[in-house]
Amino acid sequence: MMTTAEHRLAELGIVVPQLPPPVAVYVPAVRTGRVVYASGQTPTIDGVLQVRGRLGEGVSVEEGQRAARLAALNCLAEVRALLGSLDAVSRVLRLTGYVASAPGFGEQPYVMNGASELMEQVFGDAGRHARSAIGVAELPFGAPVEVELIVEAAEGS
Repeated sequence: MMTTAEHRLAELGIVVPQLPPPVAVYVPAVRTGRVVYASGQTPTIDGVLQVRGRLGEGVSVEEGQRAARLAALNCLAEVRALLGSLDAVSRVLRLTGYVASAPGFGEQPYVMNGASELMEQVFGDAGRHARSAIGVAELPFGAPVEVELIVEAAEGS
């Protein structure tokens, strides 16, 4: 039997949170053809930012990885809300991570591994993706990371 994304989540005890409400004028996700673009997400639970600050200045790489994972879970919530199930995802195409970075901090790729590893855990080989990890001066509301996700929907879904 082939293990599905939703089954993997249950096996791993990973809970995809409720879809975060947009904090400005945008929609959580859009689809064109089979490609789904999830809006950028920060590490929030029920709309409350869980970590604040910049990497290299009060936020450790490990805290950043956990924040990136949580932001990626919020992206999965957006995708699930649009497609009805994460089983409708045939492939994770691209993950973009923005990391609020203090001057001299250059470990953005390690921070974004928190999000990338989640995609591989949930989707297996189909979760391996192209990626950028970009250092920025500030992110909305003091978030340490923001994650954007692009996935491909399965044919017929």
